[in-house]
Amino acid sequence: MCRMFMRPRFDPPLPLLVTGVTGVAGYNAFRAFRRRYGEQVWAIRQQSNWRIDWPGVVACDAEDSEALNRLFDEYGFRGVLDCAGNCALKSCELDPTMAWRLNVEGPTRLAEIAAARGIPLVRLSIDLVYSGTRGGGHVESDWTDPVTVYGKTMVEAEQVIAAIDPTACILRISLPMGVSASGHAGAIDWIQSRFQQNKPATLYFDEIRTPAYTDCLNELYAAVFARRLSGLYHAGGPRSLSLYRIAQIVNRVGGYDPNYLMGCPRSEAGPIPPRAGDVTMDSTRLAEALGFEPLDAWPGEERWVPSDDDWHRCRPADEPGSPELLAQVLYVNARRSAGGGESGEFAGEV
Repeated sequence: MCRMFMRPRFDPPLPLLVTGVTGVAGYNAFRAFRRRYGEQVWAIRQQSNWRIDWPGVVACDAEDSEALNRLFDEYGFRGVLDCAGNCALKSCELDPTMAWRLNVEGPTRLAEIAAARGIPLVRLSIDLVYSGTRGGGHVESDWTDPVTVYGKTMVEAEQVIAAIDPTACILRISLPMGVSASGHAGAIDWIQSRFQQNKPATLYFDEIRTPAYTDCLNELYAAVFARRLSGLYHAGGPRSLSLYRIAQIVNRVGGYDPNYLMGCPRSEAGPIPPRAGDVTMDSTRLAEALGFEPLDAWPGEERWVPSDDDWHRCRPADEPGSPELLAQVLYVNARRSAGGGESGEFAGEV
């Protein structure tokens, strides 16, 4: 049995390079670490993504080994947090070459450079390496059987990185619950954007995930670096929720019209992209390696967990939902932000 302790504060190796800042996990990690450590934290973006013009972000394609090596020489990175990858399921299905380039080739180049320089690497993977047809609760030793091009390329990246650098740590995360750089590409803000526009959002009853707050994940990355964990770990939150249940929470907490939420089984989805089922992960091994539970349940309060398929329609008079309330309880883990202190360092960074 794992003995749990108070979460200490951990610091990542500095200077730190963060990749994948267009995704929810990378965006929130970069902002949090940049706020804490200033110009000791840098990020890269694709040369073609000119819209991202933020302080601390450098244009450099991860597939370009020469450009990456020059960047490592210039900034002297001592750690790499690789959150990169294209998670747009339909785009990956329609353009497997693009998916391979962004999800495998770029991470491979980073792993080669980090290994050659003896720099610790933490790479994010995903729960969609599983098909979700085996009842969920997956542990690291379970075989992978992804149903999407995205999942297949993420499996390939895992295997290649592990072969290149056995000291690298690969974390399989689920849905990172935080705001996205675009404001409508994350699990929460895409659903919210539909409701805000008075448009229907259709989510699946039987696609089940283990989401986690991004501020919890940010603390986790620092802890993994500090403990120098290596190998593969599941990093899913302790609460399992279907996509439909997640949408119910967004709808009710945000105070949106319940009539715009639709639900259906995966069998009624279109052929592209294919949908996974119960891809929930058991993260016991990670907690045991760290000596504490790194991730809190999302959402943090039991009262925001749906009890049935019509839960989002049943709203007590003294529970006025609003976008402000949604930002307070779904984007930020109140357990870690309340009272400040070590555990609240990364809360509220969105």
